[in-house]
Amino acid sequence: MDEFFQNNGFLIVVMVQQTLLAMSLYYPLMAGQLSLASPGFYALGGYVAAIIGTVEYFSPWRDALGWGVFPLEWLIAGVMSALLAVIVGIPALRLKGIYLALATIAFVEIVRVTCLNLDITGGAIGIFGVPQLFESRWAYIWIFGPLLAVMLYFSYRLERSRVGRAFKAIREDELAADAMGINTTRYKVLSFVIGAVLAGIVGAMSAPFLNTWNARQGTFDASIAYLAYVLIGGGRSIWGPLLGGALLSALPEVLRPLKDSRLIINGLVLVFASIYLPQGLAGALGRLKLVFRRGSRPSGGGA
Repeated sequence: MDEFFQNNGFLIVVMVQQTLLAMSLYYPLMAGQLSLASPGFYALGGYVAAIIGTVEYFSPWRDALGWGVFPLEWLIAGVMSALLAVIVGIPALRLKGIYLALATIAFVEIVRVTCLNLDITGGAIGIFGVPQLFESRWAYIWIFGPLLAVMLYFSYRLERSRVGRAFKAIREDELAADAMGINTTRYKVLSFVIGAVLAGIVGAMSAPFLNTWNARQGTFDASIAYLAYVLIGGGRSIWGPLLGGALLSALPEVLRPLKDSRLIINGLVLVFASIYLPQGLAGALGRLKLVFRRGSRPSGGGA
C-alpha cells in the first residue's frame, strides 16, 4: 500500500486539486452563469503564495510565523480573489451565455498578460523555489483532501439553503426569479465570488505543491479543461465536478503507456460522453439508481 501511494501520490493529489477547480466553475453554473474565470483567480492565488514565499520583503513574516505563513497565504489569496471577483463580477454578470463566457475568458487573458509583464511575478519565466509545506508531494493530500471535504459539505448545505434555492431559481428562469423578488444581481455576484475564492485558495495551496509558478497556470486552455470536467461529470449536481475532475485528470496518466494514441482515446471519451451522457456522469448514475429502485420495488396485486 505504501508503495502504491509513493508511486501514485502525485496523481491522486492532482485529481483532488483539479476536482476543486472544477467545483469553482460549478458555483456560477449553479446560478446559470457560464463563467470561465476560475484560471485567472487560480493564477492570482498562486502568485500570492509564490510572492510571499520568495520575496525578501516578506521574510520577517516567514521567520515570525514559520509554517503558519501558509494559512496566511490562503487567507490573503481568498480575500484578494473575493475583492477582484466583486469588481469584475458586477459589470460582467450583466452579460449572459456565450457573451459572459467571452468576458471571463478576456479576464483570464488580462491576468495572464499582466503577470507576464510584471517584475514581481517573474515575467515569462515565473517564480521558482517556492517554499514547500511538505517534503513529500503525496503529503499535500492533507491540505487538498480536507478542503475538498469542507467544500462538499458546504455545497450540500448551500443547495438546501435559501441562497441555493435562489441560485437554482435564477438558473431555471432569471426573469421569473426577478419577478418573485429575488435580487438576481446580488445572487449572481455571490455565486461568482464563491467560485473565485475557492479557485484563489487552491492556487495558493498549489504554488508550494508545484514548487514554482508562472503565467501558464492560468490560460484559456485551463478554462476549457475545467469546463469539460463539469460538463462531463454533470453540471446539475455537486458530484458532477467530483466525477469529471477525477476522471479527466487521471485519464491521460492512465493511458500514458499508449503514448500518442492516448490523446485520441481521451478525445473519443469526451465526444462519447457529450453525445450519450447529456446530463453527465452524475446524471447517468442518478438514472441508473432510479432504475434499480424501481426494479427492487415489489409488484402490487393480489392472488
